[in-house]
Amino acid sequence: MNIIIDYGLGNLNSVQRGFERVGLETKISSDIEDIRNSNSLILPGVGAFRDAINLLKENNLKDVIIEEVKKGKNILGICLGMQLLYEKSFENGEYDGLELLEGHIKKFDISLKVPHMGWNDLKIQKHDPLVKYIKKGDYVYFVHSYYAQGREEDIIAYSEYEVKVPAIVKKDNIYGIQFHPEKSGSVGHNLLKAYKEIIK
Repeated sequence: MNIIIDYGLGNLNSVQRGFERVGLETKISSDIEDIRNSNSLILPGVGAFRDAINLLKENNLKDVIIEEVKKGKNILGICLGMQLLYEKSFENGEYDGLELLEGHIKKFDISLKVPHMGWNDLKIQKHDPLVKYIKKGDYVYFVHSYYAQGREEDIIAYSEYEVKVPAIVKKDNIYGIQFHPEKSGSVGHNLLKAYKEIIK
């Protein structure tokens, strides 16, 4: 079973429906045994980094997620879920993340409107099975005020919003998507389809 981690923040049902459309069976759960026994993990999220990481700690989920991923289990972080994978965030303070990816989360300091909200095109930086069904110039749907600054070699695809915004990242068994694939039409569908093939 593929577990969509329920820690109190996130558009869980929307994410689950996205995976249903590509034929991947998922379960929404906060149960530690479900997480330990899962085939892969999906970490969604909307809202503030501080609230999210505190909820993961309060529900005893932070350590088990780290343990399972370090054993080699695949994880996909979506939107805030991707940001939680990094070492720390500077959103309204300084907060440690899951520390599975190197780098930190910072606020846009740009002349364009913040949050970065709406459709933006992708630029594929390197080949990966996750992007096998999409191409440069495909549009996806973003909603965020903070973005990742991490290792250049972890970036699979990015968008430009006055600055370079990592849109899809990967290190080993750890995947992150900054935008909302479940709201990104056929492009998002194709990404979730590719993820399904990766974990099977």
